[in-house]
Amino acid sequence: MIEIRAVTSEEFPKFEPLFVLYQEFYEVEDIDAERNRAFFSRFVGGTDDGWLLGAFEGGEPVGFGCFYRHKSSLSATDIVLMNDLYVSEGTRGQGTGRALIEAGVELARDWGASHLSWATAPDNHTAQRLYDSTGAHKSTWLEYEIEV
Repeated sequence: MIEIRAVTSEEFPKFEPLFVLYQEFYEVEDIDAERNRAFFSRFVGGTDDGWLLGAFEGGEPVGFGCFYRHKSSLSATDIVLMNDLYVSEGTRGQGTGRALIEAGVELARDWGASHLSWATAPDNHTAQRLYDSTGAHKSTWLEYEIEV
């Protein structure tokens, strides 16, 4: 049975390999353990930055979702951005990703946000099948980025 809950500071080190697997999945070239530790630890326990939720099976981490407190000037509301969602390969297809999304919806609702939003790579069809099945609507917006 999968359990979804906030990652504690004591559990955090067990999630560090999952951060790396997530980055490798998206072919990140410059993976840095120290940078990951500094970045993701900002969300442990729920902070002003957001939340790090863990998926546990038998007490062991099998996935995570990182949810950022964000704002929308179009709706003039707070929103929650699920910027990271990862489930271990051996656990995929068992409802873990859906459970993390549902927990993110609850976080957003509890915080008073108007909605939960996220993006995925255009070629990540497996994730898109899950996202399409949640009742979420695809945005009409395109994302752009500039390296600085």
